[in-house]
Parts: sequence; structure tokens; C-alpha cells
Amino acid sequence: MSGAGERTRRVLDEARGVRAMVWIIAIMLFLTVLGAALGLATRNAASGLESQLAGRATVQIVTGDPARRQVEADRVLGALRRLDDVRGATPVDRGELAALLRPWLGDAGADPDLPVPTMIDLELADGEPAALARVRAAVTKIAPAARVDTHEAWMTPVADFLDLIVLIAAVLVILLAGATAAVVVLAARAGLEAHRQTIEIMHMLGSTDVQVARLFQRRIARDAAIGAVIGGLAALAMLLLISAQAAGLGSELLGQATLGPLGWATLALLPVAFVLLAALAARLAITRTLERVL
Repeated sequence: MSGAGERTRRVLDEARGVRAMVWIIAIMLFLTVLGAALGLATRNAASGLESQLAGRATVQIVTGDPARRQVEADRVLGALRRLDDVRGATPVDRGELAALLRPWLGDAGADPDLPVPTMIDLELADGEPAALARVRAAVTKIAPAARVDTHEAWMTPVADFLDLIVLIAAVLVILLAGATAAVVVLAARAGLEAHRQTIEIMHMLGSTDVQVARLFQRRIARDAAIGAVIGGLAALAMLLLISAQAAGLGSELLGQATLGPLGWATLALLPVAFVLLAALAARLAITRTLERVL
């Protein structure tokens, strides 16, 4: 019986040269791993950005008169440090502001006569709106023209953009998985059609649809495994290259866009998931075709 099964597998494996499905699976998995890595890294970056900005705010003293502006800044700073809602209050050095303005104003940003707002960096003990409202009331009581802006408000467009990237990556992974299943179904049906006479002989010899389906399923699963290894290794090499390039840029946001242990574990499971998906899609397609046609 085992010899007959081996001869049957050899008949079904006549086309050993180039199997298009192997390379299709490899390409699909390569793109899926990259898409999943993009989504996971972007999600981690968004989470890191949100945790970093949570409870952070900036006070801007915008009074035009420099002397009065400094007096108001000192009084506001003292009042903030006495509030229970404020964990820390640090005045922003004018030199740092000048460095931030240099790309637009050049050396003029360091001019002491330039009406640059005095800024105070706040770390709030509680990020609730009520706490922020109390801080804002305490500031405007001393400096009515002052502004209190949360860092989250500044970065909301960036956070929304990152969330959009995560959504696009998730949709991409789902579409690629669906396309892979469709390719496997087409390959399975094409294999059945190519070996129709062989399958009819197997049926006459007593083979059942389940046995025939199992043979094709093994063949397709093996092709999918080969493609998964090729695509997975190629994607791993690409991710390592991208990680090395991103680390060299020194960007704080890109530095947070890491996969982490959970992300790498998820990517490692994708090839296994693809092989299981291919095997399941092949079995369903073959059994239904055999029941309907042969």
C-alpha cells in the first residue's frame, strides 16, 4: 500500500521543474511580513508617542513688554510649582528656543529684542481635563494673555496619521492572505484538471476523495512551505537592513518604531500561518471539486 502511495505521489509530482505557486507564495509572504512589520512598528511608535506626551503641556507667556513678560513668567512658574496638579514645571531656556527658530529666522532668533514668548514646560500629575482646567485658570489669573497647550493637541495630526498607517497595514495583510488563498485554490483546481485521468484510475482502484485530497494537500503544503521559507528569509533580511538604516538616522520617533519581542514572535508565526492557510484552502477546494465533478 505504501509503495502504491509513493507511485501515486510521483505521478502527481510530475511537474517538478518550476512551480509558479512556490514563488507566488514567497512573494505574498514577503509582502505580508513587511506589511505586518510596518503596522506593528507604527503601532508601537504611536503608543510610545502617546505615553511620552500624556500629561505634558507648555505654558506660553506672550506679553509684548520683555520686563513684564519676565515678571509674569516668574510668578506663573512659582504658582505652578505650588499646585498639586503639577508634578514638575521647568522654564525653557531661550537658547533652546533660538535653536528651534534658527531654520526660519537664522541668527536673528537669538536677538534679545525679538519678542519670543517665554515658555514653561509642564508635567501634569493627572492628565484629566479637570486638572488641566485648574492649571489653565491658575495661569490666566496671573497672566491673562498666557496660553496653555497640551502636547497631545499638537501631535494629534501625527497620531491620526500613524493610526491610518496601522489600518492600511492591517488591510494589506488581510488582502494578501485572501489573495494567497485564492492562488492556492486556483492551483489546486488546475492540478485536479491536469491529473483527471490519474484520479479516475485511483477511484477505480478504490481510493476515496479524502485520500486524493490528502495527496494534493500535502503537495501544495510542501510548495507553500518552500515559498514561506524563501519569502520569510527575504523579508527578514529586508527588515534587518531597514532597522540598521533607521537606527543610523537618530530620529526619536523612528527609534520608537521597533517591533519588540511580541512583534518578532508575530512575524515568525506568519510563515506557519501561510502554510496552514494554503493547506486548508487546498483541501476545501479539492474536496468540493471532487464531489461536484469527479
